[in-house]
Amino acid sequence: MDYEGQICRAPMERSSFMLPVMVGCSYNRCKFCNLFRHLTYRELPSEQIEEELKRVKSAGGNPKKIFLGDGNAFGLRTEKLLKILERIHTYFPDCGCINMDATVTSILQKSDEELLLLHDNGVRHLYLGIESGLDDVLLFMDKDHNLSQAYEAIRRLKKAGLIYDAHIMTGVAGKGRGQENAKWLAEFLNTTKPAHVVNFSMFLHKEVPLYVHIEDGTYHPADELENLKEERTLLDLLKAEILYDGFHDYIKVRVRGKLPYEREKLKEKLDRVIAGYADEEPFYAYVQGECPDLKRCDDLDKVWNMN
Repeated sequence: MDYEGQICRAPMERSSFMLPVMVGCSYNRCKFCNLFRHLTYRELPSEQIEEELKRVKSAGGNPKKIFLGDGNAFGLRTEKLLKILERIHTYFPDCGCINMDATVTSILQKSDEELLLLHDNGVRHLYLGIESGLDDVLLFMDKDHNLSQAYEAIRRLKKAGLIYDAHIMTGVAGKGRGQENAKWLAEFLNTTKPAHVVNFSMFLHKEVPLYVHIEDGTYHPADELENLKEERTLLDLLKAEILYDGFHDYIKVRVRGKLPYEREKLKEKLDRVIAGYADEEPFYAYVQGECPDLKRCDDLDKVWNMN
């Protein structure tokens, strides 16, 4: 596959065939994100997309699940998405699940009829960057939505039969606000009931707009111990049935399981990690470089743990 940029998808999509339909992210303004800043956004031509489908077909591939890349593929015009879906089903009639990243805005921009039509043509899971349960944090981070809009988008996508999966980030609210964020994020997730929650504990990247706020004192980052404690509280408060996967790549800690059934196991793991860092000096997830080749700013060791 001729892929421009880095491959970025939720861990649940690791076994999917990833079909690029765009380069970069059509939004690309979140202050904390470095995934697509080095790329010039553009939609890939239909001919290039079909050539990739032909290549996989001729190689004997028969994927049952396909992930459309890159950032916010759901933001493509409905007409173009439907043409892509039609080509997928032509080459791979056994494919029953086509998933992609979305934003709240990209959902709200589509009519109820369009959402239903996309579902009827095989779209299933939409991954939404919810990030925080606090409106002021979403505004500061220049997300494309507030919580009210997110509630409405999720209500509408579920009405169409689509499945909602949430991306969140411990640490996003900054120093001293982890417990507050955990409380309100839990309320949001308990109400909206995503099938999956992926928690990517936030990196403090030196090459994104947020770092300017760290330098000028308008944003005070949380240290990694506070992030662990925030996640511990979040797990305690989540009541809905959710497949949970939490990453702290900077310190190579991962907790995953099915809530609420495996809650105690996940909390016990976090308790052990928290106890291990309790007496250490505060340290922060400062990184530089491009994903997945992030480097620690202190000793330049590679940071990325997808095991």
